[in-house]
This record gives sequence, structure tokens and C-alpha cells, in this order.
Amino acid sequence: MPDETIEVLTRNGTPWRVGRARFEAMDAALMAVLPDAPPGLTVAEAKAALLPRLHPDLFPGGEKAGWWLKAVQLDHEARGTIAREKGSPVRLWRT
Repeated sequence: MPDETIEVLTRNGTPWRVGRARFEAMDAALMAVLPDAPPGLTVAEAKAALLPRLHPDLFPGGEKAGWWLKAVQLDHEARGTIAREKGSPVRLWRT
């Protein structure tokens, strides 16, 4: 049986479908580690902080965690629940 999918958004609001289980697991992990105010965490800092929170069956050895982190990040940015600092490196926080 294929994984159930859900619709998520890109930063420009374009919808796309991804696997629900991995998306929701990454969503919970990312939102748990992001601070509530700027300057936030860099993407690398966020990834390092959330890796221990991921279920090993969904992300064995952190496999594909970067891709799923980006998918969750873009969806939250499109919905206005995550903001990013202008400039480089990208820094994220919850709004």
C-alpha cells in the first residue's frame, strides 16, 4: 500500500503532494527546535538539532532529512508560520 500523501505549498503558494508520515514527522521536529524570534537558527543548525528527534524507521541514519526539512520549511514560509532572515546564511524562526 503506498504512503498517504498530503498537499503542501512552496513559498510562491504552488501546491504539491508529499508523503504524510515523513512530512508530519519532520514538521514536528523542526517546529520543536526553531526559536520564536530572530535571528533564529541556520538551516544547518536546525538540521543538527532536529536529527535526534526523527524516527529511525522514517529517516534511517538521517537519510533524506535535508530534502524533507526544505519541504517543511517552504510550506511553513508559504503559510506564514516560519520567517527567514534576509541575507546569507538563511536563518529561520517561528512566527
